[in-house]
Amino acid sequence: MSDGTDQAPALDIRGLRVVVGAGRAEGEEAEAVRGVDLTLRRGEVLGLVGESGAGKTLTALAALGLTPPGARLRGSVRLLGTELVGLPARELARLRGDRIAMVFQDPSAAFTPVHRIGDQIGEALRVHERPRPSRRAARARAITLLSDTGVPEPERVALSFPHQLSGGLRRRAMIAMAVANRPDVIVADEPTSSLDVTVQARVLAALGDARETTGAALLLVSHDLGVVAQTADRVAVMYAGRIVETAPARELFARPRMPYTAGLLSAAPRVDAAHALSRVPGTQPAPGKAGTGCAFAPRCPVSRPECRVTDPALAAVTQPERGPGRPAARAAERARAAAGASAEHLAACLYPGAGEGAGGGGLFPVGPPPAARPRATAGAAPALRVTGLAATHRTRRGGRLRAVRHVDLTVAAGETVALVGESGAGKSTTLDRIIALTAPEAGRIEVLGRDTAKLTRAEAHRLRGRVQIVLQDPATTLDPRMKIGAILAEPLQAQRVPRAEIAARTPELLAEVELGGEAADRYPHEFSGGQQQRIALARALAVRPELLLLDEPVSALDVSVQAGVLDLLRRLTSAPDGPACLVVSHDLTVVRQIADRVVVMHGGRTVESGPTDTLLTRPRHPYTRTLLWSVPRPDPGARRPLAAPLAPLSGCDTTTGCGFRAQCGAYRELPSEQKRLCEHEAPGPNGPTGASCHFPYPDDATPPPGRPAWRGRPGAH
Repeated sequence: MSDGTDQAPALDIRGLRVVVGAGRAEGEEAEAVRGVDLTLRRGEVLGLVGESGAGKTLTALAALGLTPPGARLRGSVRLLGTELVGLPARELARLRGDRIAMVFQDPSAAFTPVHRIGDQIGEALRVHERPRPSRRAARARAITLLSDTGVPEPERVALSFPHQLSGGLRRRAMIAMAVANRPDVIVADEPTSSLDVTVQARVLAALGDARETTGAALLLVSHDLGVVAQTADRVAVMYAGRIVETAPARELFARPRMPYTAGLLSAAPRVDAAHALSRVPGTQPAPGKAGTGCAFAPRCPVSRPECRVTDPALAAVTQPERGPGRPAARAAERARAAAGASAEHLAACLYPGAGEGAGGGGLFPVGPPPAARPRATAGAAPALRVTGLAATHRTRRGGRLRAVRHVDLTVAAGETVALVGESGAGKSTTLDRIIALTAPEAGRIEVLGRDTAKLTRAEAHRLRGRVQIVLQDPATTLDPRMKIGAILAEPLQAQRVPRAEIAARTPELLAEVELGGEAADRYPHEFSGGQQQRIALARALAVRPELLLLDEPVSALDVSVQAGVLDLLRRLTSAPDGPACLVVSHDLTVVRQIADRVVVMHGGRTVESGPTDTLLTRPRHPYTRTLLWSVPRPDPGARRPLAAPLAPLSGCDTTTGCGFRAQCGAYRELPSEQKRLCEHEAPGPNGPTGASCHFPYPDDATPPPGRPAWRGRPGAH
C-alpha cells in the first residue's frame, strides 16, 4: 500500500474547533473539539483512537459537516483542496456520498426502517450519478455492491428491511452504500463495535475490499486497538478534544512517547498471552473543563508543575526535550534516529518519552497477573453443573425455535468459566435458563448442589440469594429514579436483612468496587458506563453470592475502563470467599485474562472445553481455531489476514451430523468416506479438551503463522 507521501492529502483538517451548546447561556457552551489537525493521504488508513468523550466521533462528523444542532464549527476542512467549512448546504450535500462517505456506528439508526436495503443503496446512486440510472438499474447495481462487500445471498438482503438483518449484515450493507459512488474518502465510526470476532473479520474484510476497489482513503474511528493495529497505516490518539500523539502505526505501538498513549496500549488485553493490565486512573475532563495546562496532567504519573500551566503543542518528538545547547540537540537527534524515531512522530507533551523504558505498565498501576488467581479446589462440589440442556423460543407465529440443542458445562467452587461463541450460539439463552431456577425443557441444571427441577417456590427464593447475575447493559438494570444507596439495599431487603446491617453493608460494597461513599447519594445517570458496571456488580455482590453469572461484563467499555473492571473481577474472584463465576463473552482477549476454563458454543451446542491456556493456544475444534484466528492482535508488527468463517456450502443439511461442517475447512479437505461420518453422525466429546469433532486437530496442532486457521490436516479418527 502506498503511503501517499508524494500526493496531495485527500482530507486536510486544520485548527478544527467545535463548540457544543452554542446559542444557549454562555456557561452552558463547551468546546468539545479543541484545535484538531489531521492529514489523511490518498489511499491511506488513519486510525483515530481514544477514550469515550475524547471527541473522535464529533471530529469525524464535523469532517462531513454533520455536527449536531446548535454546534458551532471553526477551522478548516479541505477535501481534495475544496474547503468544506462554510460551504452552502446544497454544495455540501452534493459532495457527501459522492466524494466523501461515512459508515456510521449504528446502522440501525442510519438506515431508513421503512425502505428496503437495495432501494436505499440504489437511491445513493440515483442522487449522485449522471445520467441518473433507472430504479431497476440502481437496484441491480445495489445487488452487485452487496456481493462485492461479501454479503451472502445479496438478492435476499437487497429485498430485506434493515430490522430483518443481523448487525454484521447491516454494517456490510452500509459499507456497500458508502462505496457506491467510489468516494475519495471513507469515514468509518466504530465499524466493528460490539460485534463477534468472526463478524468483525467479515466487516473489516468488506471495508478493505471496498478500499482496494475504489482507492479511497479511510479515517477509522475506533476504541479497539487490535483493529487499528491490524488495519491502520498511521494512528492519531485523541484526548479531551485534542490530538495528543500521532505516528506511523508500527512506531506508535512499539514506542509511544505520550504517557496517555502508553497507558492505553498497556491496558489492552491480548488473546495470545495473559498479562497484568495497567489502569489509567481518573477520568478525562468534560468538554469545556480542560483548564489552561495539559489536560492529561492530573492523571499523568510523570507530570511536573509546568505541565499544569502550559498547554503543549503537537510537535515532532525528534526535537530535544531539554536544554537549548546545540550539542545536546544533535545528540538527542542521533539517539532518536538510531532508535528508529520518525519525523512524522508528533506528541503534545512537554517531556515526550519521560517515562520511556518503563512502558505503560511501569507508569500506571497494574492489576494482579492472571496466573496469581487460585485454581478451583480439587474434589470440591461444583457450584454449577449443566447436563444435556436444550431450550426453545416461541416464534411470533406460535411455532418453536430451538435456541439450545445440547449444552454440557461445569463450574467448580471458586472457579471462573467463560462461555464463548458467536451471537446466536445460545449463550444468553443458557444463562437465562440457569438464572430462572426452574425445570428446563430438557436436560438437567444443578445450582449449588440443588436440582432446579425439584425446587419449590420457597426453596427457589432462598437459593436466588446465593446466585446473582450482572447483565450486559447496566444502564437498563439500574432504576433511574433510585439513588445508588437504595439500589444496593434492594437485594438485601428482598432477603429480609436487618436495616442496621444494610446500612453498614452499603459503604462496604462501594469500597469493594472502588467507588467513594458519596456515590450512595447520587443517581445512575451521574456515573460513566464503567462506573455503572461497577455499581451493577456491587448490587450483585450485596448478598455475598456463591455463584455469579456475568453477561458480557465489559463489551461496551473503553480499553482503560475495561482494564479497571477486569482488575476488579480478578480481585473479587481470587478472594478466599469469592464466588464461582460463569462469564458469557464474545471477546476472547477478555476471556484470556479472567477465565480458568473456557467452554465454546456453536449452533446451540458446546463443541469444545478445556483450561484457558490449553484451549486458546492449542484448540482442537476447527470452529475454535477460526474464532482465534479472527481476533485482531494489538501489534502492527504481527499483522496478518484475519480469517472469517468460510461461506456455507450450498445445499448442506446441518440438521443431521456435525452442525459446523457447512463452514468447516477441515471437512472440505477430508476424504469422501470420512466426510460421510461428519454428514450422518453428530460428534460427541473427543479427547482431553472435550472437542466435539470426529476429526479434531491433535494437541500440538497450533495454527501455523501466516496461514488460515483451518489449514492443515486434522487428526485421524
